[in-house]
Amino acid sequence: MSDISDRISYLKGLVEGLNLDMDKPEGKILDKVMDILGAMSDELDELRKDHEELDEYVESIDEDLSEIEEIVYGDEDEDECGCGCGHCHHEDEDEDDEDGVVEYTCPHCGEEMTFEVDDFDFDDDYLCPNCHQPLFPGAEEDDEEEDGEDK
Repeated sequence: MSDISDRISYLKGLVEGLNLDMDKPEGKILDKVMDILGAMSDELDELRKDHEELDEYVESIDEDLSEIEEIVYGDEDEDECGCGCGHCHHEDEDEDDEDGVVEYTCPHCGEEMTFEVDDFDFDDDYLCPNCHQPLFPGAEEDDEEEDGEDK
């Protein structure tokens, strides 16, 4: 029984203890008020029970959803590729693209270097810092061929 129900029961006892004439208008009003308060208390108790049932049902659905998420998405500690290595080597390969960095190997000496995509200028002639040869020799040959055709 709720605190409200207890208080209404106590109030009903007080009203009955007053020995009021319930045939008079004041007695009739007080009797009706007490009936309404009792009905409200019963309704609150029903709402409380319904809320508890609904809460249990939502918890059950939440547990079921957690199980489904684990089946569909797997364990969060596992890597995305499922190889069991503890880290996803596929992510490492994609990190350069995500950071805006491109790795390039000199075709002449094999020196590895990185370029930031945002700072890269296609009009510049890039030379290898190790062998000082052009990093993109195909581009220069194309330019020479175009110049020869124009003559």
